Amino acid sequence: MKRSSERILTTHVGSLPRPAGIVAILSEKDAGRAYDRARFEREIARSVADVVERQARLGIDIVNDGEHSKSSFAAYGQTRLAGLREVSKPLTYKGPTRDSLAFPDVYREAAVMNGARRAGDPDQRRRRTLAAVCAAPVSYAGQAEVAFDVACLGEALRGQNVEDAFVTAISPTNLELYHPDEYYRSDDDYLEALADAMNVEYRAIVDAGFILQIDDPRLATHYNRTPGASLAECRSFMASRVEAVNHALRGVPREKVRFHTCYSVNVAPRVHDWELRHYLDLMLRVRAQAFTFEAANPRHEHEWIVWKEAKLPDDIVLMPGVVSHCVHLVEHPELVAQRIERYAAIVGRENVVASNDCGFATSAAGDEVHPDVAWAKLAAMVEGARIATARLWGRQARSHG
Repeated sequence: MKRSSERILTTHVGSLPRPAGIVAILSEKDAGRAYDRARFEREIARSVADVVERQARLGIDIVNDGEHSKSSFAAYGQTRLAGLREVSKPLTYKGPTRDSLAFPDVYREAAVMNGARRAGDPDQRRRRTLAAVCAAPVSYAGQAEVAFDVACLGEALRGQNVEDAFVTAISPTNLELYHPDEYYRSDDDYLEALADAMNVEYRAIVDAGFILQIDDPRLATHYNRTPGASLAECRSFMASRVEAVNHALRGVPREKVRFHTCYSVNVAPRVHDWELRHYLDLMLRVRAQAFTFEAANPRHEHEWIVWKEAKLPDDIVLMPGVVSHCVHLVEHPELVAQRIERYAAIVGRENVVASNDCGFATSAAGDEVHPDVAWAKLAAMVEGARIATARLWGRQARSHG
């Protein structure tokens, strides 16, 4: 795990705006339809090379493939698991949340606007809602897909001056949510099977020489998604799912793992986001050395103080969001620098890597902010890291670009 030993390093959570040309083919593939494999590999390889080069040119230190080989951080999992069976109607896993119950008109209006946007976008009209359940023993069947992912990224990194690279992978907990079980005797049995399957992907990523990022938004969003559950019940749920993640990580060196949880896209009031103080201790049980989390948006910026009060491992690396995915304003670099310095005061400057709150394009359906805004935010993050470096080290940061 790279640390900010000489200057504040920068990274991001994973998904970056996808060019319009690859959206349709990604949707075809991850929806299980027939697609042109040769064309897919050509287009994705080109897109990954472009997005890696753009990250490096911007000055981002720890880069990835922008998730350009996946239609979303979650949908790709359906193509990599044996034991799932498609069903004829869309699955309903998004019921009312604490927030939607408190602000029904806000969510109703957002649903109408999103529906209108999908109706006017031919790429989105072609997308099919994920609809697959577990109907047989689960096993990993995505060896060729993950091999393509790491090969593509490896080739794109040739000649690029960056510090490190990572690959994202979905957690067992989110697969459990998106693909309900109709086969196993218990939730625990199903989770264990999913963890066993994903262990294959996790090992493949690390064996290829990359840092593994586990994406697990369900951990932080479970509280909002279960209006009738108490804090104690949500903590119990989270504790058991952390155990599943750790089971999936067996054999993977802790220093090769970064863990991300968040509150999903949800550009909304978010009054009922689960507060970090209620679950930080549980999240820190994940066998990861680095943690990426929301810390820049108005609902969570104040939570930096929770890290100050927590019992943290000596070798932890914090990757706080210093620019947000759900705020359309581009943060001023000075504000970014101040956010970085708060965390440096808690864990030391060498243990802070600047990041963003969440992905800028978590699905091929659309970007959370306009692509131009997303890249402007990342530029502000890089500049803010340079300002923070100048103050924390008493000198100007060297540019790797």
